Amino acid sequence: MKKLLLVILPVVGISLVSGCSMFRASVNDSDPEKAKKLTANYDQQDLLKLSQEMSDKLLADFPAPGEKPVVVEMGIDNATKSHIDTKTMTDTIVTKLMDSKKMDFVDSSRRDTLLREQGYQLANCTPETRAKIGKQLGARFMLTGRLSEIETEQGREVRVSKQRDVYYQLTVEMTDTETGVMKVRKQIQRMRTATKPIIGW
Repeated sequence: MKKLLLVILPVVGISLVSGCSMFRASVNDSDPEKAKKLTANYDQQDLLKLSQEMSDKLLADFPAPGEKPVVVEMGIDNATKSHIDTKTMTDTIVTKLMDSKKMDFVDSSRRDTLLREQGYQLANCTPETRAKIGKQLGARFMLTGRLSEIETEQGREVRVSKQRDVYYQLTVEMTDTETGVMKVRKQIQRMRTATKPIIGW
């Protein structure tokens, strides 16, 4: 009996210590590119990969050699059922396109702020330092896009796990603002499958 207690007590002690550590709050930094997939839903790793791949696809065919056009980004629409920050995706794509030095961008969301600043300078700054009115560059191309999803689940049948497939499609276009002609359109498709045990811990 004593020998049995000598074996059991250390095991119980270790379990208690381990159990206590489970309730401790912790914060850890991690590389989003190496983050594990927890669900079939869109996550931060997809944002990085889709943005990089889409930027590469656009730069492969746009702009034409010798040109450096001005582009206005009008955002990527979220057509999914999930709350996805497509503004961050748009910002990432635009940043990578700008880093290529092949095109310039104007920010449509900052136009009112820019006009207010120009009005302030016109009324309060010296002539040699204030911005000249009417000198803004018009964008020749407009960047737009759409992120959509299709979700399917396995039909009801005898099985020990439940499978959920989520199909994502990212579409981005470059449209000529003068002619309305779509010069470039690129798509990326992804499908993710998540399996969840019906019976388990």
